[in-house]
Amino acid sequence: MDQATRRELDHLVTVALAEDIGDGDRTALATIPQGSTAAALITQKAPGVIFGIEAAQSLFSTLDSALQFEQLVEEGSWRERGPVLGVRGDAHAIISAERSALNLLAHLSGVATAAARYVKAIEGTGAQILDTRKTTPGMRLLEKAAVVAGGAGNHRIGLWDAYLIKENHIEIAGGIAAAVAAARAADPELPLEVECRTVDQVDEAIAAGAGRLLLDNMTPIELSEVVAHVAGRAELEASGGVTLATVAEVAASGVQFVSVGAITHSATALDLSLTVELER
Repeated sequence: MDQATRRELDHLVTVALAEDIGDGDRTALATIPQGSTAAALITQKAPGVIFGIEAAQSLFSTLDSALQFEQLVEEGSWRERGPVLGVRGDAHAIISAERSALNLLAHLSGVATAAARYVKAIEGTGAQILDTRKTTPGMRLLEKAAVVAGGAGNHRIGLWDAYLIKENHIEIAGGIAAAVAAARAADPELPLEVECRTVDQVDEAIAAGAGRLLLDNMTPIELSEVVAHVAGRAELEASGGVTLATVAEVAASGVQFVSVGAITHSATALDLSLTVELER
């Protein structure tokens, strides 16, 4: 995990535990004797891809750094079900961190699972599935890491690491050529992509020097026509309303990339549970 993702995780852990535990886990404090130790097991109960074990461990460890962990699954691999993570140590820490750890692990695993489903759906087309910026505020780097674990790729991380010139930029700048020229003048090295909705806009963008085009809300037939028209003069990315039911046809059009916001904004949490056994 890189430093930026680690900082994001540390902040998320602090917020998650503060909102859940507050000034104390009343039930655990009242019912579990001080000094009790326990062995817990997180189990995957539905098919999918596990990702986020380090994040889950961070939640537990923040309450007790002496907790011991046993990772029982390889992250990033599809499997049906089974044990995920063993946790042993202070019972109060395990019980109090349980919900926050499961919430985060289930969500990140859900994102990885969604990515894997889309990647599987376009197998053999030669296209790559990409995520978007439609992420949970405060969790972007973690969710984008989950996307990669599921076998898909990351689009730009934010507004700072690539140009994506869209219709509003084009309107305000005075056209595609003007927008591309202004961007190149500001930073000629930054990756640049132009959103196009028509063949005329495709031609304008290529003439302006754009090497990558975002084809927005085109049908598979329209995408195939643009692929033939461009004939390798620019990389092509399809985007807009792509679902699991349509992604294979979209990818088969010949585009190099298909971006799917649903991988992050609509991912269903993977079904996980935690069971615990008191040791003392």
